[in-house]
Amino acid sequence: MAPIVVAALGITAVKGTRLKSVDCIRLDRDGVRENRRFYVIDGRDRLVNGKVNGELTAVVADYADAARRLTLTLPDGRVLEDVIRLGEPVATRFFSGVVVGRLVQGALSARLSEFAGQPVRLVEAPDIGGAVDRRGRGGHVSLMSRASLARLRDAGDAAQVDGRRFRMLIEVDGVSAHAEDDWVDRSVQIGEAQVAFSGHVGRCLITSRDPDTGEIDLPTLDMLRSYRANLNTTEPLAFGIYGHAVVPGTIRVGDLVIPGDQLAAAQSPRQAQRP
Repeated sequence: MAPIVVAALGITAVKGTRLKSVDCIRLDRDGVRENRRFYVIDGRDRLVNGKVNGELTAVVADYADAARRLTLTLPDGRVLEDVIRLGEPVATRFFSGVVVGRLVQGALSARLSEFAGQPVRLVEAPDIGGAVDRRGRGGHVSLMSRASLARLRDAGDAAQVDGRRFRMLIEVDGVSAHAEDDWVDRSVQIGEAQVAFSGHVGRCLITSRDPDTGEIDLPTLDMLRSYRANLNTTEPLAFGIYGHAVVPGTIRVGDLVIPGDQLAAAQSPRQAQRP
């Protein structure tokens, strides 16, 4: 049997901006420090994301935590960069909850407003991973398989389906399509980290947007509905799973992924050798 491995890792510093592939992440109990650290709000303190503003997807955001420096690269090649300086707290509704972050001072919000065509402001989340959708339910980690992407592609008779549409932290290879569904309520070893998965990720319109331009170009929800409409999942139209780190650690592309019962079997010999 071929091993299950980490095939890709994806992060973005600002929620709604383009997902960036990386070779390595450090997963802490609250998530990845450079992932979804910031988010964007409008003039009425409402969340602005790629679901309602596809243009954000064309922006590349990088965050250097040690230097406290955020860089935004716009589609026309302009690079906006500034050290993070925080202002007043602001409360924003995140789906079923409220997040209280702090406004980012400086010119980044003004430049981003020009690009978005509306007044927007950058906000730093109150903690690591604070702008992740399922943060309130212990969902700092998200995962899907490449076989699931292939199954979706076949369902829609599409040439290909770019995994970045689903904006997942971890992509794995070496399992059958949607095998990850069965990892909910189980722990999985991923590289040095151990993750407890607690739910399925329900999908919305953002997955239909091109992951580079933000333009709607693929009927992903119809494709999912064609074969995953009536499943016993924690959320409707599920694609992928979410959970949280119970053991922090580094995860690299190519690392082994050991789920549930296989993890228990792998640990048993070590436990038997203990005095």
